[in-house]
Amino acid sequence: MQRRAFIFAMTAAAVVPSAFAQGKPMKIGVIGSGRIGSTIGGLWVKAGHEVMFSDRDPEQVKRAIEGLGPELKSKARAGSVPEAAAFGDAVLIAVPYMALPAIQQQVGAQLKGKVVIDPNNPVPLRDGDMAVSAREKGAGVSSAALLPGARIVRSFNAWGYATMAREANRATPRMALPVAADDAAALKLGMQLVSDAGFDPVNAGSLASSKAFDLGSPVSGRILTAAELRQALSLKP
Repeated sequence: MQRRAFIFAMTAAAVVPSAFAQGKPMKIGVIGSGRIGSTIGGLWVKAGHEVMFSDRDPEQVKRAIEGLGPELKSKARAGSVPEAAAFGDAVLIAVPYMALPAIQQQVGAQLKGKVVIDPNNPVPLRDGDMAVSAREKGAGVSSAALLPGARIVRSFNAWGYATMAREANRATPRMALPVAADDAAALKLGMQLVSDAGFDPVNAGSLASSKAFDLGSPVSGRILTAAELRQALSLKP
């Protein structure tokens, strides 16, 4: 088992986008350009990454890009959902949880093998019965089941867009965000993208472990340093 896990980790590491491996800007697709998608995508644009915003509502994309301001909006792109999925070496999906099956039907084949950043939260009053079972299982595990073949990275999920916009890139100590994945290389990339967005990434383990920081958990919405977040999640330093 150990040998198999080692081979898997080495294989996964081999398919990290070369731009990331060389410390160069990445191409990132954003599916869902509302408050969360536009905020996180905007932080990546500010960090120097190439970002393509998409949404089922084209006006939402226009607002996301205009919101970057005159100096940065020229560095962002607008596209359709399939174009954003194809464009990104990594893809952020920020949609209502009930929309994930439709995303899978539309671009699931394009997402296979790609790192997908998942900040999505199942909310029963909005998303119906699927959200009830997703909350019971844990949102990260449920997202992976809804998007089979995608290399899911769970992060950015339990903090409001206004908090993240305000706290990003603050003076040391920076606000910390947990990051979880079942794929070693995807986890590494996810932690880098959290750092690039202006936060201290904290390795929170597997997607199953990410239930500890789901929306409504004891750490949800709390502004913590990396040391404080590790302590709150009972993680080793």
